[in-house]
Amino acid sequence: MNDTTVTLVGNVATAVEYRETAGGGVARFRFAVTARRRDRETGLWSDGNTSFYTVSAWRSLGANLAASVSVGEPLVVHGRLKVREDERDGQRKTFVDVDALAVGHDLTRGTAAFRRVAKAEQVPRPEVEPTLVQAPEEDPWTEATKRLVTAP
Repeated sequence: MNDTTVTLVGNVATAVEYRETAGGGVARFRFAVTARRRDRETGLWSDGNTSFYTVSAWRSLGANLAASVSVGEPLVVHGRLKVREDERDGQRKTFVDVDALAVGHDLTRGTAAFRRVAKAEQVPRPEVEPTLVQAPEEDPWTEATKRLVTAP
């Protein structure tokens, strides 16, 4: 199949809405991407037009996204581009959607602490008995990030 894949860098524009469907859970939100240009003469940066995309993320990506992302946060979204036309209020409108394949925070604009989620259903391999390890009360990665962010 010839899908058009895109990678977008921008900001979360609306709250992430998560719901369960027959095909699995899905998270949806609007994503704003604003072009920035540097004026060679003045050396100043200026904002261009803002494009808005509706991003959908399915199954575990959707659940993790809903638990991790808030309005205004900078993200990098990689996924399949879908363009559709619809008639609303008697006018024909074009909508651009992205079915996300991967989403992450834009680390050029801040820090993040990654935490793995436990699989909903873990089936142990017959030859290896799983062992549960209690997580430390203080996460060293979180503590290191706090020191970096609060350092003078």
